Amino acid sequence: MDSEGSRRYISSLDADEIFENLTQEERLTVSIPVQDDGTPASCHMFSYPQFHLLSNSSSPSEVALVQCQNGWEYDNSMFISTLATQWDLVCDKRALSRLTTTIFFIGVMFGAAAFGSLSAMFGRKPMLLVSHMLGMGFGLCSTFSSSFVMFAVLRFFTGFTITGSVIISTILNVEWVSIEHRKLVGVIDSLSWTFAFMSFPLIAYFIREWRWLTVAISLPTVTAIITWWWVPESARWLIANGRVDKAHYYLHKCAVMNRKQEVTVSIKPENLAKIIVTDRGNRKYSYLDLVRTPKMRRLTLLTGITWFAVATVAYGISFNISSFGLNMYLTQFVYGAIEIPAKMSNYYLLDKFGRRVTQAGSLLFVGISLMINIFIPKDQWVGRTVVAVLGKGFAVAAFCTIVLYSSELYPTVLRQNGMGYNSFLSRLGACLAPLLDSFWGHFSQTILCSVALIASVVAWQLPETRDRCLPETIEDVEGTRKNLIKDHDKQEDEEKMTTNEPNEDH
Repeated sequence: MDSEGSRRYISSLDADEIFENLTQEERLTVSIPVQDDGTPASCHMFSYPQFHLLSNSSSPSEVALVQCQNGWEYDNSMFISTLATQWDLVCDKRALSRLTTTIFFIGVMFGAAAFGSLSAMFGRKPMLLVSHMLGMGFGLCSTFSSSFVMFAVLRFFTGFTITGSVIISTILNVEWVSIEHRKLVGVIDSLSWTFAFMSFPLIAYFIREWRWLTVAISLPTVTAIITWWWVPESARWLIANGRVDKAHYYLHKCAVMNRKQEVTVSIKPENLAKIIVTDRGNRKYSYLDLVRTPKMRRLTLLTGITWFAVATVAYGISFNISSFGLNMYLTQFVYGAIEIPAKMSNYYLLDKFGRRVTQAGSLLFVGISLMINIFIPKDQWVGRTVVAVLGKGFAVAAFCTIVLYSSELYPTVLRQNGMGYNSFLSRLGACLAPLLDSFWGHFSQTILCSVALIASVVAWQLPETRDRCLPETIEDVEGTRKNLIKDHDKQEDEEKMTTNEPNEDH
């Protein structure tokens, strides 16, 4: 019996109806060869019954074996049905079951680039709704798949569309909250992923049929669609695109909601028009603008390398931590729980040391953890697991930091494009990480260690953003914008437009 719980369907060997006098164990003995670990083989069977094995446990090596001809029977003690049992993704087709994860991440990868550009052109809020609805729609449609190919295609489009919810909501958070509360909102946003990850094994424990499980994890998007109606469009995006009247409406509404009525007097459309000096309304920004100018080109290169490395080491470690001797559901829960202290401590680190030190330092400790594991013997799995868990904690801290850090580095006119580009490279790393699993050992650990250490050096080259205003234009990044507003004056204006209470930002 293999990992999918399948076994050879052996009734074809019972041409003379002799098996009805045998127990199930005896039927397996005379029909299926035994593997080196003593378990019945899942992909081969004897060409004819070997009744002599009932009295002699040894099996002659010259006995002819054949591959499955009549399908499999599955162990349904843990799951009622899975993708593997639905389309017999076992033996020669086992790789197809893992392929669905890669296909999903490829969809996420291209979706990040697409939604990054679309939300920069059409606004954050409209594309957020599109992502919510299409992501849920494709997820639900996949439950009606009549073939593996159909399911794989729908998984691609599910990943493609749902990724917009991630990158757009992150940008909206950063563009609405005040400077001192960005790190808090960033950590809370990251923790929401952790709690969702921890809740998944609970849902899967009670729903053990893959179609209904897919429905159960897709329907919560309805909540996001309902709350979308109260999500404001980014005032920064509106101003950058010349829609100052709409921006004034949202800022005035925000000030009233947060009991800052005295600020509403100074928030006027004509004042907002002076915040960003750019050819807004006449120019459409694209991914090419990420590399047109020297400092933007350097920023794009550095953040891209960091995102790719963080995703590669984070997923690489996660795929190769042992199960702690727990069952599947508890193991999944523990994996999520590990992230909580890492993300909680990240709030303190971001406040105390800033973004650059936290980013570079966490990647450095990831590399050190992986380096230590290279020299720990494989038979000492407890020690290796403890070190790997520490490495995962640092990797989680690095992931939590880079999302906030990058959104603060890119200017408003290119922030969504920049996050789309970075998310694309991140998912590329996530797609490549499982491939290292085939070569797991000292070699792959050396690769992950090298990636983490190189990324630590790269991250150190990024500028610090703690307590600094968000850049609005490419000129802000390049330092060539005329009549720049002084940093303290910009900060004062930004504080007037946002709240000092983190739970009332919107």
